[in-house]
Amino acid sequence: MQDYQFTIIVPVYNEEDNLKRVEKELLAYTHIASKKTCVLFVNDGSTDKSQGIIEEICSGNEVFNFINFKHNRGLSAAIKAGFDHVETPLLGYIDSDLQTAPEDFNLLLAKISDYDLVTGVRANRKDKFVKNMSSKIANGIRRAFTHDGMDDTGCPLKVIKTDYAKRIPMFKGLHRFLPAMILLQNGKILQVPVQHFPRIAGTAKFGVWNRLLGPLMDCFAYLWMKKKYINYEVKSKG
Repeated sequence: MQDYQFTIIVPVYNEEDNLKRVEKELLAYTHIASKKTCVLFVNDGSTDKSQGIIEEICSGNEVFNFINFKHNRGLSAAIKAGFDHVETPLLGYIDSDLQTAPEDFNLLLAKISDYDLVTGVRANRKDKFVKNMSSKIANGIRRAFTHDGMDDTGCPLKVIKTDYAKRIPMFKGLHRFLPAMILLQNGKILQVPVQHFPRIAGTAKFGVWNRLLGPLMDCFAYLWMKKKYINYEVKSKG
């Protein structure tokens, strides 16, 4: 994996109906990517046929690799596992429902040299009214707590410099706070408009509680972490 510059992390939980399309679209993206790109599936303890399909995909192309959890541990755990195992200087993240477009990674990669995290913001969202409104309210609450200036931290399309990602002390729900966690490291963040599409297969894994009430509770955990966060720079060593 030494030659690759960018790893796309794809968390998977019971997405057997989407995975062949994921393979097709991400493989197509690797041919137009602005950085040499590989893909890391993180199977979060799926109970359907997802793991078998992932293994078939990975056996047929060296661009794809996987991590398979023993048990379901949630999206934040899957993202952290990706962070822990990535070896490239840049990493990205996309949901396996492909409601965002892999080719839009190039929009984010075009900005990453001047920033430490570049996130998409979903333009013209194609979700149902309740999902859109709960996400909008949750983003407003989170923004009031974190002052990160981000309009759509739930957008599943991000690029992060790997050394910053590996320093993030993850906890459940923290995937919504990634820009704020980069700011705690005195990093620079940016949001860029990206495409958004309706889900065409599988089922959503988050309800109103996950999108609204859960993030409100997580905001208090973030404030505690911000108060206790250790950040230092080494001036010299002997």
